[in-house]
Amino acid sequence: MKLYYAPNTCSLSPHIVLRELELEFELIRVDNKSKLTADGQDYLTINPKGYVAALELENGQILTEGPAIVQYLADLKPERELAPPAGSWERLRLQEWLNFIATEIHAGSAPLFNTTLPETTKDIFREKLFKRFDFLQDTLAGRTCLTGSSFSIADAYLFTVLGWCKWFSIELHNWPALLAYQASVTLRPAVQAALRAEAPN
Repeated sequence: MKLYYAPNTCSLSPHIVLRELELEFELIRVDNKSKLTADGQDYLTINPKGYVAALELENGQILTEGPAIVQYLADLKPERELAPPAGSWERLRLQEWLNFIATEIHAGSAPLFNTTLPETTKDIFREKLFKRFDFLQDTLAGRTCLTGSSFSIADAYLFTVLGWCKWFSIELHNWPALLAYQASVTLRPAVQAALRAEAPN
């Protein structure tokens, strides 16, 4: 398999999952501005949407969208229990979390990357985002992971998007459970390995 990624983006989530599952894969960097891959391909021919992540399978199929990719990967090694069995109630709860992260945290953060937006407009997005952080604070205050006590693909995704807070000068000290959660996930060997692999040379 090949994972197309760019540093400091949501592609870190499937990257972490690949390492958690100890799957063999090739990591191919994409320049988000030029849309060229490190090996000289036009990334738009791989994923016409133009953004990462994209997972190229052994049969040549391309899978995009992080929540879909991480579920596909988790199902390759169900014994690692990064996702409950497909069709189970627990799987629906996991998908509920993936959708919440995608629509409320990931998409909710995206406007803050826009340097042309005035601060007053960004404040509106921050206020909404902070309400979602309040919800996560309540959820994580009594547990170590989103779905309970064991790490899941939803945790890989939430950890990834929470990492963007540093780019927005958002301190998580007002949400101590989120701060503790982020610190705990950072210590995982697969997370450390993914972060090292994506670090600038």
